[in-house]
Amino acid sequence: MSRITEELKKVGVFYIATTDANGDPHVRPFGAVAEFEGGIYICTNNQKKCYAEMIGHSKVEISGMAPDGTWLRLTAKAVRDDRDEARAAMLEQCPELGNMYKVGDGIFEVLRLEDPECVKCSFTAAPEIIK
Repeated sequence: MSRITEELKKVGVFYIATTDANGDPHVRPFGAVAEFEGGIYICTNNQKKCYAEMIGHSKVEISGMAPDGTWLRLTAKAVRDDRDEARAAMLEQCPELGNMYKVGDGIFEVLRLEDPECVKCSFTAAPEIIK
């Protein structure tokens, strides 16, 4: 598992900032993260505004605070992966999603975080680049 995925799992709930067609920012909580074929994946419902925003403008920023008081800042491109294998991997690694989504349900979307740049920060140490 990549260090970025490990750190996102540690924070639990993380927040994804997207941009709408007018350039206005929007921030939403997410909690599911998985790895598939070496990539970091998140998921959402294709009926939500956040999905449309990520499709329309793929650059996102993610932030989350871990119980130890450190926090992450991650920038990436959220790129849709339309393969059922990627959806199945997400459901396997995050079984709680099975209450909302199924492979082939027509609404479950997975997005790969491409070109991630992640920094772990704290008030007591220098920022650390996470790869």
